[in-house]
Amino acid sequence: MTEQQAVQAIHALPRMGTGKPTLERMHALLDTLGNPENKLKCIHIAGTNGKGTLSTMTASILTHAGYKTGLTISPYVLDFRERFQIDGEMIPPQTLGDLAEEVLDAVDELCAAGKPSPVEFEVVTAIALLWFAREKCDFVVLETGLGGRFDATNAIPAPLVAAITRIGMDHMDVLGDTLAAIAAEKAGIIKEGCAVICYPDQPPEAMGPLLTAATEAHTSIQTPDLEDILPLKCRPLQNYIDYGGYRVMLSFPGKHQANHAAMAIEIALTLWRQYGYDISDEAIEAGLQAAHMPARIEVIRRHPLLLLDGCHNPDGAAALAATLSEAGYEGNLVGVMGVLKDKDHGPMLEALSKTFDKVFTVTPDCPRAMTAEELEHAARFHLDAEAGGTVREAIRKAVDYADYHNLAGVVVCGSLYLAAEARPILLEEAEN
Repeated sequence: MTEQQAVQAIHALPRMGTGKPTLERMHALLDTLGNPENKLKCIHIAGTNGKGTLSTMTASILTHAGYKTGLTISPYVLDFRERFQIDGEMIPPQTLGDLAEEVLDAVDELCAAGKPSPVEFEVVTAIALLWFAREKCDFVVLETGLGGRFDATNAIPAPLVAAITRIGMDHMDVLGDTLAAIAAEKAGIIKEGCAVICYPDQPPEAMGPLLTAATEAHTSIQTPDLEDILPLKCRPLQNYIDYGGYRVMLSFPGKHQANHAAMAIEIALTLWRQYGYDISDEAIEAGLQAAHMPARIEVIRRHPLLLLDGCHNPDGAAALAATLSEAGYEGNLVGVMGVLKDKDHGPMLEALSKTFDKVFTVTPDCPRAMTAEELEHAARFHLDAEAGGTVREAIRKAVDYADYHNLAGVVVCGSLYLAAEARPILLEEAEN
């Protein structure tokens, strides 16, 4: 099976299961594959926002400490193979094809036995765990896909560390319509015997279920102190921080990313103090410095500004707005924005209303996308909005509008699907 055939076959699987959420399909699939998850030492990361960034930071630290480190990312932005990485390198195309064929054969075996078919993310997770086990990774950093308790990644035994990033309102149709309900689902990754690291600015409503889960698992939660996360002098949209004496220039702008860096440091220190793994101060600083991901408040060009962010829920939009405001860009930017129908777009638009002088709306390349016209209508309640045509056309209009009105630049945001399409166009624009 080629890489292309593998990706097509995986995407052809059902996206969601039917009936009551369960891990039975995932356990059955892993049993058929010889339970590769039992050979791995995992750091498991759940939350609403920041999971990918924290996962990447943590994996980078462990790689710089000399450990062979697997990493899963969900979703990918530019290349499906981003989902599977070892020491920062994506899975080779033919390896993906071979492993996908093996896992899909196991799916066929289960179906032939009359058992329910695993869904897309379960197959993706099984491929990752199988690869990491065969490559004999020292550590695996697993990012959950959706929720935690019934997420496919939660079929692993107790991780060394469970980390919970900020809880926000997203996927309410599956996880619940309150922060407490969503937090209870995310807390499902907390298991007996694991250490727990929590986001330092967690909403109070979310903390109750997290503390309850930790108590039931006979463990405690460690949370970085916000007062210890110190911003150091740097240029706008840079992020130079000090946490506990670790001084790092992050590739990710924003206070929320400084919070994730503090979490990554605490994860590394926990692996050292609690489990005895050799992780030097130099590895922590170098790993954080080297960590990077596309579409996380990514500065494509500084003057005039071209910026890309995959924010796709109210908390993500608020973090983007706060970061841009702190950098001095409030009200003098043009937005290009597209969102999915199942996202809470109203609060997102409200959060960004003071950021953008004008927004051009687009339709992300996803069957669940709001149309540009639907988003334009919704956005007009908050700011000057206009349907922008294709993504390329909208970016061109936004750049021209910013130039004509002497504005600081253009920000593309609202969906990782949009980010994947927009990023190559923005890179072209930056070269002109």
